[in-house]
Amino acid sequence: MNARILVMGCWLLLFGSAMAAQSAQANTLLIVGDSLSDAYNMPREAGWAALLSERLGGDYTVVNASISGETSAGGVRRLPGLIEQYSPNWLLIILGGNDGLRALNPAQLASNLEEMIVKAREAGIDVALMQIRLPANLGAAYLDRFEGLYPELAARHEALLLPFFLENLFDRPGMMMSDGIHPGEAAQPYMLEAIWPEVKQWLEANGPGE
Repeated sequence: MNARILVMGCWLLLFGSAMAAQSAQANTLLIVGDSLSDAYNMPREAGWAALLSERLGGDYTVVNASISGETSAGGVRRLPGLIEQYSPNWLLIILGGNDGLRALNPAQLASNLEEMIVKAREAGIDVALMQIRLPANLGAAYLDRFEGLYPELAARHEALLLPFFLENLFDRPGMMMSDGIHPGEAAQPYMLEAIWPEVKQWLEANGPGE
């Protein structure tokens, strides 16, 4: 009898541990972005994505799969493997800046982003897309087509559209690096605050089982 109780206790302990591990992995947010999210030229833990993970605490796992120099085409190529590896519940796409700086046809950018959204949705993943802004020197006609595709995609696929988190930082002293494109370490908390209310509501409203 004692042996049976011991075996049963061990089984329940193992089962409980497995369920806890599964639960811990269930709330996973995958971020696919470029240098704006890759803690460019600073410690990884200083970046806004790491600050988001810290704020969310142990109930969520934030996987920051952002790579400096990444494009929407690179995101399309990498996404299936990332989904298979991490099984995320949420996908946050922050891509397009490098495409725009290279003057990629906005129609091709839209096609790439849409492919990522569709692939994620097919895997049961909820998607958010961040609006990307470009320097004014690229021309009004190009900017209109480029920046307009984000709300169009979000509306078409009923995805959350997040505001560009650098919107109010370009002109603030000490926020940007010397290149005028990349945010510095001091900007990272402000970048998080710019999207935190929407991200918090999104995660809470679209959690597993919702």
